[in-house]
Amino acid sequence: MPKMKTSKAAAKRFKVSGTGKLIRSKAYKSHILTKKSTKRKRSLRQSIVTDATNVGNMKKILPYM
Repeated sequence: MPKMKTSKAAAKRFKVSGTGKLIRSKAYKSHILTKKSTKRKRSLRQSIVTDATNVGNMKKILPYM
């Protein structure tokens, strides 16, 4: 049986934490930043744990993570 291919798009966007959870960065931080408050932009910097409803799909896309 051949090896499974990793989705390179997903591999660039997700990391695995030490406890095995998927970590992603938040959206809405790339452009049109002038109308967003400083507090909002600061909170968008932090990474966040991926929701449990999406983890099943992500494990299929990222078989070796």
